[in-house]
Amino acid sequence: MRIGINVRLLMVPATVAALFALPAHAQYTGPSTINEGSVAAILADPQDDQAVQLQGHLLRRTSHDQYIFSDGSGEIVAEIDDKRFPAQAVSEKTKVEIIGEVDTGLTRPPEIEVDSIRVIQ
Repeated sequence: MRIGINVRLLMVPATVAALFALPAHAQYTGPSTINEGSVAAILADPQDDQAVQLQGHLLRRTSHDQYIFSDGSGEIVAEIDDKRFPAQAVSEKTKVEIIGEVDTGLTRPPEIEVDSIRVIQ
């Protein structure tokens, strides 16, 4: 009976330690090779899978996960999954930064597949 109690006493701290050992998530904030271009430059010479970082506004939603993004130089479709949005509310007046890749197609204009979006203060 005493062995069973000792095992239970060891299980509780081991379980708690395992729960707190989950990985932490943080973002890299150093230099980057991501192109900080413009919508106009992307539209002029779209390159599939080109990494981009843009600042501007989501002007309107056109479908479930598609928005019109503008940085002032032009407008482009941005495909953004709901899980990518920050906890803050985003409207057409909110300045945001999007990071993603250019997606080109034969029968449609280029789009940005957004990997991350954050509100710019």
